[in-house]
Amino acid sequence: MSLVEALANVGIGYGVAVATQIAVFPLFGLTVSLSDNLAIGAVFTCISIIRSYAVRRLFEAIQMRGSLTSAAGIWR
Repeated sequence: MSLVEALANVGIGYGVAVATQIAVFPLFGLTVSLSDNLAIGAVFTCISIIRSYAVRRLFEAIQMRGSLTSAAGIWR
């Protein structure tokens, strides 16, 4: 179910991003086709997935480091 949740989260985020672009870009005088909006959304979605993965790995490393120091009896 974690994979289903992650895919749903990414899919919903992509849809929200594209809808937001379609609504906001014209307010800034940007005229972008639907296919360009879909491509821009895909690029930012890929970047978001990479960022989320990197942050998760960073926090897991910090947690592991904290577990190792407390298991060794080292207090900071």
